[in-house]
Amino acid sequence: MVKQVQQEPPWQLFQAMKSQKVPIFSLAFVVLICFGMATSFDFVNWDDPWYVIHNPLAKSWHPENLQKIATQVVTRNYAPLTIFSFLIDHSLYGLWAGGYHLTNILLHVINTILVFLLVTRFTRNRFIGWATAAAFAIHPVQVETVVWISSRKGLLSGAFILASLWYWLRKQRTLEQNTCGFIFFICALLSKALAVVVPAIVFCYDFLVAKVPFREAVKRQIFPGCCALLLLMITMLAQTSELGGVRDHFGMSKVELLGVDTVIMSKYVQMLLWPETRSVLYDPPVSGIGWEIMISLFCWLVAAWVFVRMGKHQPLIPFAGVTFLLLLLPVLNLFPITTLMNDRYLYLPCIPFFALVFSAIMNLLEKMRLQVIVPLRNGKPVSGYLVPAVFGGLVLPLLTRYNLQTEQYLSVWKDGLSLWQYTAQQVPQIPVVQIQLANSYHNQGQHAEAIAIIKRAIESTTPDELDRQRMEQKLQEWERLR
Repeated sequence: MVKQVQQEPPWQLFQAMKSQKVPIFSLAFVVLICFGMATSFDFVNWDDPWYVIHNPLAKSWHPENLQKIATQVVTRNYAPLTIFSFLIDHSLYGLWAGGYHLTNILLHVINTILVFLLVTRFTRNRFIGWATAAAFAIHPVQVETVVWISSRKGLLSGAFILASLWYWLRKQRTLEQNTCGFIFFICALLSKALAVVVPAIVFCYDFLVAKVPFREAVKRQIFPGCCALLLLMITMLAQTSELGGVRDHFGMSKVELLGVDTVIMSKYVQMLLWPETRSVLYDPPVSGIGWEIMISLFCWLVAAWVFVRMGKHQPLIPFAGVTFLLLLLPVLNLFPITTLMNDRYLYLPCIPFFALVFSAIMNLLEKMRLQVIVPLRNGKPVSGYLVPAVFGGLVLPLLTRYNLQTEQYLSVWKDGLSLWQYTAQQVPQIPVVQIQLANSYHNQGQHAEAIAIIKRAIESTTPDELDRQRMEQKLQEWERLR
């Protein structure tokens, strides 16, 4: 007999939100308290001029302009829905940066709620779902994505990706669920290219968790995969500029890059568990790290073996691990991008990571209750609140530490000068950091200081040919203004 799929309305996502009002409101409150001060922040001279301030596409509702939004690439990214969101913001706020920050914060609230709903559904435990969503909401690595206006594409695509996974990650799906998932997936693709990994994530769920036969699981993702491939080709063709970022890795082979990536992913795990100093740019070493690569590779192979073993009885565990890797795949420089390592790359990958961490803590506490506490009480009833109370006692201090670090780093992003003064203290050896710091002083009319910074940077850093040309060009232009 063929099983009937339970018929649920396509708007079931909103119904799920209504049934979880208390945790949802608490999470929204946490996000607003944590990031609310960003509404007083300004734009920063790090893509904001090109996405918003000087972007004519974000300033007109004329049909010709709307057509350009749908077809043109902006700063090497094809993300028409993101640009359209800036157009809406410009209509509401003009060039008041606080309004754009408010939109970013509200999108982060939506994503936090979706994380809670997804993780709670998979783990069937609201405590794990809430803790994962709270860590996602306030972790210091999220500051860059939430507070940087130009990172809107990560927030918007994240919302659509999570919504599509809400409908698609089911053992049995109705036509309505498949349709809603596909619509949200297309919206995610049109917000940021990161969404190309969604078909692979859904395939892994169907094959590993839902136990769909391999061929059938592949067949289900052929059309979404073709859509993702088309968007990926458009994005790759748009990557014609090498300005900005760090380019030391551009001459490396794919094998060398994979070795460096194993070390970077290990650093990402460290950043998530115990974050230290944050920065808008990093300069991870790409040479002389043979031992680090070997140690990282060994650790990842051991982790893979453990996940495979555990997956025989708990398939959600390897699925979460694969999802973590897939969400990082687009930023591992297998397709060249101008930075090896960024906080914003962890915006979505931190979800399966923290879901695994908090699930492991909860399962350990449950085993201790059954194997230690219950026998000690000679079979007498044990309070059902004991494990959640201990879980909260372990998790809340960690979340508090994350929140304090986020508050400290948040103020760095209040304007361009503050951002680059801080970044220049963290990674003074990166030429583009010195260029942006000089730009910040120049924008405030302090031309002499800007010129001095560029001259020092030429002497004290090792700019490549592109950066050297930019520095010399700026010196010529600014000298004429003195």
